[in-house]
Amino acid sequence: MPDLSPSIVSPEPPYRPAPELLAPAGDWTCVTAAIENGADAVYFGLDSGFNARARAKNFSLDNLDDLVAMLHQRGVKGYVTLNTLVFHGELRRMAEAIERIATAGVDAILVQDIGVARLAKRICPDLDIHASTQMTMTCAETIHAASELGLARVVLARELSVREISQIAHHTDMPLETFIHGALCVAYSGQCLTSESLGGRSANRGQCAQACRLPYELIVDSEERPLGDVRYLLSPQDLAGHALIPDLIDAGVCSLKIEGRLKTPEYVANITSHYRRAIDNAVARQPLGISDDDVRDMEMSFSRGFTPGWLEGNDHKRLVPGTESAKRGVLVGEVVGAGGGRVIVELSGRIARGDGVAFDGDRAGGHQQGGRIYGIWVDGKSIDGDVQSGEVELEFGREAINTMKIAPGVREFGKVTIRR
Repeated sequence: MPDLSPSIVSPEPPYRPAPELLAPAGDWTCVTAAIENGADAVYFGLDSGFNARARAKNFSLDNLDDLVAMLHQRGVKGYVTLNTLVFHGELRRMAEAIERIATAGVDAILVQDIGVARLAKRICPDLDIHASTQMTMTCAETIHAASELGLARVVLARELSVREISQIAHHTDMPLETFIHGALCVAYSGQCLTSESLGGRSANRGQCAQACRLPYELIVDSEERPLGDVRYLLSPQDLAGHALIPDLIDAGVCSLKIEGRLKTPEYVANITSHYRRAIDNAVARQPLGISDDDVRDMEMSFSRGFTPGWLEGNDHKRLVPGTESAKRGVLVGEVVGAGGGRVIVELSGRIARGDGVAFDGDRAGGHQQGGRIYGIWVDGKSIDGDVQSGEVELEFGREAINTMKIAPGVREFGKVTIRR
């Protein structure tokens, strides 16, 4: 008799729910870059105010119809940031902006001010409202309060780990969004008062003076404590959470957000395209497809050094090494000698003529050196193409650098980073 017992077949691994990829846009070109590189949604601010990136070019209410139409024609959603605190005398202007935003067909607004959330719900009840990360939603209890306000989504505080996000998701039905890439704030999710207290420019009004990016001195009992080259005590490195995309999807995150409304179109295109591929692969339970070269490519767009932020838990020294606060490029080698107008470098990354390089050093003291590579020499021969390994001699323009200060054993000038 034939075997009629049911066969046992291992099921295919389940597909993860695809999260939204949310890209930043500070101007029209950035919108195009986001669309063409696979963003599911774009967030942007208005030049009429009320957004936390006042220094971006932003968009006017007059061209909002065209912008929304452009996004929707490509199947991309558009979110407007109204994520600053609002004064009483500004409420009428805010109400007018909200009405205009709703009329244009914007998919959602992001707010920080609870009063703005209540106002928007009253005058445009069908307009979705997202809680900005600046609402500092760090637990299910705070999200319950947001739900009572009628909010449709919460952008979680950036100080949460994947484990904490997963726990929150198990205790709420609210759709959860989290940052996956970009600049981090030393204060709780942008709730910084330092800019206002030091410079009279409130970060919660879109005028952050970036006090966290300055070098500091440490005074202990009226005496200065030597810090060496660790002087940027409040400057976090940049978030790069690509490796944790599968974990975040499994944790229940519905949207992964790229920071960068002050960044260039090239940045938006580069970062969006890499995360598009990684998300698609994660959803299909395939390898993410982010190689070391891809990471270096993203670093070249903008990087203060990459970190998983708080997603893997607290590691303050990894988050804030304290040695840099500006874009620093990609590490490509270590100095092994200098003299005769050339610098000898043991390469660990690709360089070519025309590349700009900087030697690690005391940038705060004005002693960091760098310049454009005019010539590359290997074993006494001039090299025209790229070089990515071995010992090379780098030649710079006349008096571009002082090779007497760049030598092995000089700690602050021991390595070279490249900016293309």
